[in-house]
Amino acid sequence: METLYLVGVDGSNCGKRALAYAMERAAENGGKILAAHVIEWSPYAFNTPEENALRHQRREQELSLAREEVLEPILRSLSEAGIPGEGVCAHGHVAKTLVRLGKEHDVTCLVIGRKGSSRLAQFFGSVASHVVQITDRPVTVVP
Repeated sequence: METLYLVGVDGSNCGKRALAYAMERAAENGGKILAAHVIEWSPYAFNTPEENALRHQRREQELSLAREEVLEPILRSLSEAGIPGEGVCAHGHVAKTLVRLGKEHDVTCLVIGRKGSSRLAQFFGSVASHVVQITDRPVTVVP
């Protein structure tokens, strides 16, 4: 069975260290990497069709920008290192979305940084601790 590491990436230094850690493990055991960038998104809907259309347009723009600025450089570095990998970008609650992606892609292990780029974590708790509590997969939390 091939090892597949889902790495939560957000552009933070901790996220970069998580990716480096996963790359080292994948290089050692011939594994693959799924780099996942999640844009925090509220589930609350707007009232009018016009507001919903604008919201959808903004979501698509955010996803496109994240793919270009976050995932494409990661995929280039994976390719240069000879490590097979893919990237996925999604909107949603970060911890829940990472766990969902882990199940959908049947990953072997989730690798996440201890601290991300979100300032919300200091008020609501870290993504890392939430992922550890709700996933059924092994998790490596990189400091």
